[in-house]
Amino acid sequence: MDKFVNADIVLMYASYKSEPDTWILMSQCNARHIKTAFPKCNDDGTMIFYVVNGSAGLSKGKYGISEPTENPDALPEITEKTVCIVPGLAFTEHGERLGYGGGFYDRFLAENTNIYTIALAYEKCIAESLPIEKHDIKVKSIITEERTIICNE
Repeated sequence: MDKFVNADIVLMYASYKSEPDTWILMSQCNARHIKTAFPKCNDDGTMIFYVVNGSAGLSKGKYGISEPTENPDALPEITEKTVCIVPGLAFTEHGERLGYGGGFYDRFLAENTNIYTIALAYEKCIAESLPIEKHDIKVKSIITEERTIICNE
């Protein structure tokens, strides 16, 4: 995708268990000299991304998910060229997302509306409808192993 190739930084999650593999995506970013940042989730429901140079900059967090160490010097600058890879359990072709219930991404994206959002999903996780709430933020595109869906541009 042009948005990905032209990104100044890609905010992504560390894939966990059966989620689509973000480690390959991180390698692609590194090969293209695109910075990557990963989130650290706080107890107050907020999420802060930190720039990480490779998986060595991550360690297991309290849920067993890899996360960066807090580092005020590694905060990314969010611009109109920033891309965020958004996790989820299921999506619709309209960009609706069923997350894991913590609301971390919805809160973060509500405060950073200029970020271009991409979901990685398995085709079998694309649903006709999902139970969504008013505060849920839709993704702008979804990439599956079969197709790219442009949802909300």
